[in-house]
Amino acid sequence: MKAILMAAGYGTRLRPLTNTIPKCLVPIKGKPLLEIWLERLTEAGIGPFLINTHYLADKVNAFIAESPYRDRVTLVSEPVLLGTAGTLMANLDFFEGEDGLLIHADNYCLADFRAFVAAHRQRLPECLLTLMTFRTETPSTCGIVELDSQNIVVGFHEKVADPPGNLASGAICILSKEFLEWMQDKKGQFHDFSSEILPLFLNKIYTYETENVFIDIGSREAYQKANAIEVKSEEFGRNGE
Repeated sequence: MKAILMAAGYGTRLRPLTNTIPKCLVPIKGKPLLEIWLERLTEAGIGPFLINTHYLADKVNAFIAESPYRDRVTLVSEPVLLGTAGTLMANLDFFEGEDGLLIHADNYCLADFRAFVAAHRQRLPECLLTLMTFRTETPSTCGIVELDSQNIVVGFHEKVADPPGNLASGAICILSKEFLEWMQDKKGQFHDFSSEILPLFLNKIYTYETENVFIDIGSREAYQKANAIEVKSEEFGRNGE
């Protein structure tokens, strides 16, 4: 299964660290975040990959050129940021009409991706996407999802003061080929995937909840937490083996 990794962001809340390092390459326990993604996804049998670039793109290019994944990565430069939906729509052909992953690669995520793919393949037929979710300690700062008894999304609550629960969207989706077909004639209509497209598919989004480490490193506090958290070696290597 192919995957698009969104990696073009500025990481403004991580400054001054991101004054010289693109957000996707900030180190977690000494290893660039993007390397963690490529390593874990490859171990789970996922790939090839498309990665969009913009801010400090030359450093991302150099990192990929020297990495063991260089032959499995297509880099796409965006002189003007297209937004997550725009990037997807500009690169729909990458999936070649098959199901694929859309990943916001600014998360430190140790989920079991084999289990995630298996959940997608076992979803109910009316569901066109499978969304990864996780439990958050700060629900008012996240996009909280409401589910029915079959783990299908019936509501989104984006960064509200008193959300109904703490189950958050991980902004990592497996997109069915039927969904990708729907996207084909929508070019130019959307900018942000999570806020503009996902709400259109209530009752058609299946979910998979990861119990492994999942941290959005968008703030300095979260980045420090990601580097400080104790991770068992078996959890870091857990991808369904």
